[in-house]
Amino acid sequence: MIITNRALPRRTVLRGLGAAVALPLLDSMVPAFGAVRARAAEPVRRLGVVYVPNGMAMRHWTPATEGAGFEMTRLLQPMAAHRDRMLVLSNLNGVPSNAGVHASASTRFLTGVTPARTEANLAADVSVDQLVARELGQHTQLSSLELALDPRDVVGSCDVGFSCLYTSTIAWRDETTPLPMEANPRVVFERLFGDTGSTDPSIRVARVRKDRSLLDSVTDRIAELGRDVSSGDRAKLDQYLDAVRDVERRIQRAEEQSGRELPEVLQPAGIPALYEDHAKLMFDLQVLAYQTDLTRVITFMLGRELSGRTYAEIGVPDSHHPTSHHRNDPELYEKIAKINEFHTSLFGYYLDKLASTQDGDGSLLDHMLLLYGAGMADSNRHQNTGLPLVLFGAAGGQVQGGRHLTFAAGTPATNLHLTLLDKMGIPVETMSNSTGKLDLLSGV
Repeated sequence: MIITNRALPRRTVLRGLGAAVALPLLDSMVPAFGAVRARAAEPVRRLGVVYVPNGMAMRHWTPATEGAGFEMTRLLQPMAAHRDRMLVLSNLNGVPSNAGVHASASTRFLTGVTPARTEANLAADVSVDQLVARELGQHTQLSSLELALDPRDVVGSCDVGFSCLYTSTIAWRDETTPLPMEANPRVVFERLFGDTGSTDPSIRVARVRKDRSLLDSVTDRIAELGRDVSSGDRAKLDQYLDAVRDVERRIQRAEEQSGRELPEVLQPAGIPALYEDHAKLMFDLQVLAYQTDLTRVITFMLGRELSGRTYAEIGVPDSHHPTSHHRNDPELYEKIAKINEFHTSLFGYYLDKLASTQDGDGSLLDHMLLLYGAGMADSNRHQNTGLPLVLFGAAGGQVQGGRHLTFAAGTPATNLHLTLLDKMGIPVETMSNSTGKLDLLSGV
């Protein structure tokens, strides 16, 4: 890393004609003098959560052996390139649920509690991500991002008297406030980089009609900044701006495609027709959000509980939720395994992006914790024990990956919640039915 005599503020933004574009971490943001002169800009703490609905084909998930020598099972294989940053966590149990098993699955995933059975007076608890956001969000433009791939178009009861809000989010600001998950990449992009802050369709359409890129409005400032930084920073800046332009172009293409191919469908502008394209675009936006330090906490649902989405593109035209009740039928079990494998392959794409994005003297993946998993194990039995969970990242050296950890029978998943909070520098003594923090994550 090159230490320059001229330091840029960490929160440098490029402004012009209604646009505000935050920059990634540059060498030039390291002060030339003081205690940090001889070291890289200190990486920040980040937490990410990616949720999959309707359980898992557990026979293809859990490794047979423990420790560092575990085999990469079929569902873990798409993430194998990041084995050294991977911790497979087995035998962690969700809280019991007497009813509303799918509503409970998504709600308890980060809260550790079973929600109240109601459509109106919601009751759960604050989620781990929001506890982290209260602390880390003090330093960013957005305290957190809540994202999804399913639009917010369901109301009423979605699970034997439980509100659809329970099945459509995993993030809770407090006991009675679920946070909506945004599925439209155009809205997410504008929230991150635009200045209107509006999701009004007329405003978004007017923005699209402007025959210019968001970044065109700050071209002169970009050129000026390029003269003030090192050659290495100029390369980083060019790479970053290319990524932003690429995302913007893909959003615009998605809008055009939606209008041409599905004119009769009331589909929100900006959502690609193909699930894979949609997922990758949302993952790219998350990388940009972390890279620019606009937020340090992101939750993302690859699907809502009880999702009836079909996956014809991978040879599974059957509805996801009914298929998850496979009754141990080999044909149905293979279909649910294909869906799970598809999800992990998309997550592998995200890991690749995080691992290849520089952050200080490492990568984004080096300096964060990223949890991937489901709120139930075998959906055929609505199983809440032995949840499929895998943790990625090193949290700045606090976590040692490359292992499969099997915990004692009956260990509550809320112990993982406490541990995540601890690694984020947020001491919490207890959460729901927790019995203490998990050991072994550091390898000691």
